[in-house]
Amino acid sequence: MNCIFRTVMLILPRTMIHAIIPNKTIPEVLKSDDESLKYQIALSLVPGIGPVLAKNLVSYCGGVREVFNRSKIQLERIPGIGPERAGMIRHSIIMKRAEEELVFIRKYGIKSLFYLDKAYPQRLSHCVDAPILMYFKGDCDLNAGRFIAVVGTRHATSYGREVTEKTIADLAAFGVTIVSGLAYGIDIIAHRAAMEAGLGTVAVTAHGLDRIYPSLHKCTAEKMTMKGGVLSEYISGTMPDRENFPARNRIVAGMCDATIVVESAQRGGALITADIANSYNRDVFAFPGRIHDAFSQGCLSLVKENKAMLVCSADDIAKALNWDIEGPLKKPEKSVQLNIFTSLSEEEQRILNRLRESKLLHIDELALSLSVPLGKLSSILLRLEFEGLIRALPGKRFEFVS
Repeated sequence: MNCIFRTVMLILPRTMIHAIIPNKTIPEVLKSDDESLKYQIALSLVPGIGPVLAKNLVSYCGGVREVFNRSKIQLERIPGIGPERAGMIRHSIIMKRAEEELVFIRKYGIKSLFYLDKAYPQRLSHCVDAPILMYFKGDCDLNAGRFIAVVGTRHATSYGREVTEKTIADLAAFGVTIVSGLAYGIDIIAHRAAMEAGLGTVAVTAHGLDRIYPSLHKCTAEKMTMKGGVLSEYISGTMPDRENFPARNRIVAGMCDATIVVESAQRGGALITADIANSYNRDVFAFPGRIHDAFSQGCLSLVKENKAMLVCSADDIAKALNWDIEGPLKKPEKSVQLNIFTSLSEEEQRILNRLRESKLLHIDELALSLSVPLGKLSSILLRLEFEGLIRALPGKRFEFVS
């Protein structure tokens, strides 16, 4: 157990040093309805247990609280756990730190988003490595409307600034929410352009919400919480360490319908985000630049390698995603005569009815509205398409065939 204790202390030193709320305040602030959240936080803090294993634990044990109620011997028998991880789960320092964090988020009005909550970004929840718990400061429904990631180099040129501002201003007609990383360059330009256009904008950080990095962007982040906000998977006291940024990028890519890369060198965080978006089967767009410009090389490579679609305007993006500013004219509902050889299950009929009564729907919107797992929904949609009952369109949208 001493070995386990040393391991935990090595992994969690900053959070213990930078705890904002003294231990003595914990009993005064905690409420009985915070118990579930305390266990959720604790699970996210266990060293050596990432999102995939944590979700398996919850499923295997039948709940988050039940994970911590299991004996060490019982935990050891769960696939992927073993004696060391079981010892860490049972260690008191984990629960103590969770209580401290619970006090912190309650004091500062921070929202918690557990992966089983309805408020958790549903687009992101379909990604296998999505965080089990995130923290959000702001005012924004992370599941409402269209979400677009805008990323690029920290060394934005005047061309990159112009393209970013013009594109976001034009995307305002589509009511999008802009997501980026609050970094220097394209990120902060995108956030500010979104606010200027009256759009919501969300920053995903690589540190806890007790700080803003870079500190120069603190005022912008505060303004963003009025219509948008700041999102993180990290507890207070977590520093913006180098390894946190690639992990942050998966959230940016996963919670959005598409990712736009404005400017990027041959290597950089924007290309990591684009690669992750591709792995999630999300649309990626890249703006071209002059072939000899250093900060156009990343975008050109994405296009050459068929990892991104070349776009020159917001209109190109809207067409690729099958958006319509005014929305399609509502047609009178028709009764559909199915082929006599077509036999639909109750769930297939429910999906078909949802598409019939709606405008064009993205697969994520359809999955969210019907509470159908994305994998299962994809196979059902494919069958309905084969039957000629629906039509698949670019941008992972589907429409009912009248």
